[in-house]
Amino acid sequence: MVAEPREIRDGTVTTPRGFLAGATYAGLKTYGVDKLDLGILFSERPATAAGVFSTNHIVSPSVTLSKRHIASGYARAIVANSGCANCCVGPQGLKDAQEVVAIASRKLGVAAEEILVCSTGLIGVELPMALLRQAIPKVQLSADGGHALARAIMTTDSRPKEAGVSFTIDGVEASIGGIAKGAGMIHPNMATMLCFMTTDLAVEPGFLQRALREAADASFNMVSVDGDSSTNDSLLLLANGTAGNKEVREGTPQGDAFRQALEAVCVTLAQAIAYEGEGATKGLEVVVEGARTLEDARCIARSVASSSLVKTALHGNDPNWGRIMMALGKTKAYVEEGKVALYINDVCILEEGRPIPFLRDAVVKIMSETRVSFRIQLNLGDSSARAWGCDLSEEYVTFNSAYTT
Repeated sequence: MVAEPREIRDGTVTTPRGFLAGATYAGLKTYGVDKLDLGILFSERPATAAGVFSTNHIVSPSVTLSKRHIASGYARAIVANSGCANCCVGPQGLKDAQEVVAIASRKLGVAAEEILVCSTGLIGVELPMALLRQAIPKVQLSADGGHALARAIMTTDSRPKEAGVSFTIDGVEASIGGIAKGAGMIHPNMATMLCFMTTDLAVEPGFLQRALREAADASFNMVSVDGDSSTNDSLLLLANGTAGNKEVREGTPQGDAFRQALEAVCVTLAQAIAYEGEGATKGLEVVVEGARTLEDARCIARSVASSSLVKTALHGNDPNWGRIMMALGKTKAYVEEGKVALYINDVCILEEGRPIPFLRDAVVKIMSETRVSFRIQLNLGDSSARAWGCDLSEEYVTFNSAYTT
């Protein structure tokens, strides 16, 4: 017997049983009251692990080392810092990542190969190891430390991003929790952020990896803020089996329930990233329906959500539907112009590929809301997809024009 996932209020990465976390200020970022820049996530039991990483050809050595360690399918901990990406620093970057893991290994009493490492921040700056050598042993772990860890991984984020759901599998109460960071360098090319997720279920390793990849494709890979994909993107999931369930496997009702719950948490975190992009004043959801294939639906949704012209029209409350048609038409997806219908917050402005009369002032007012939806009906098949983004504002340009100055 399985049950629908239920949102957990104040859910976080330590909501599932058997996980501890903590954070501290190490000095990697400019000092501020209550500022944190270093944290650890720890499973009290051995855990199955899965990961999805940046597809950028330039990656941080922190990503390189995590990919090596997670290849075993198991991990116990994640140590993460913000303020420094540990990227494009030559061979020293891998040496520093290995030392970070070694220090955490001694603190936690687990093998270095069971620890994953993540960094985020400015590219081209070495990790300040003198600071980290002092700070890592000081991190205090607790069952409610997920909230602090969510703050510690923030860079330009306006607030922490956290989520959790609970559900029942064969009479066993289980949960999935997660935290994420990301506001810039966000584009659908996986993983577009740092995201750490946990579950107290026991899950077969191969299925855990496939389920995470599928959830990423339906969520984080459908997000775009600015068209750029980071060098440090890492999506990590640990499953420690503390719930005491029979191992969840693919092709079972239990596996389907786990997939559904995992995707729900991923979508919540992905939306938070999209709607709080750098300089954003409003969030955008693009819904594509009636596509011939899922690939076509996702391709179109991503194209519209990531179009600079669409994003600037959104910022100006301009119902310039021609830009939406341009963005969907430039993809490789199959489209028949004469069958397309387009809605802005459920107001139909295009039908059978032709504009229909609408009250422009009313649509302008609708587009001034903090959440705007573009729904595209292709009328070609049964496949659908959603993508998320935000407007492109003057503040984004101002902020990123002076990022290091």
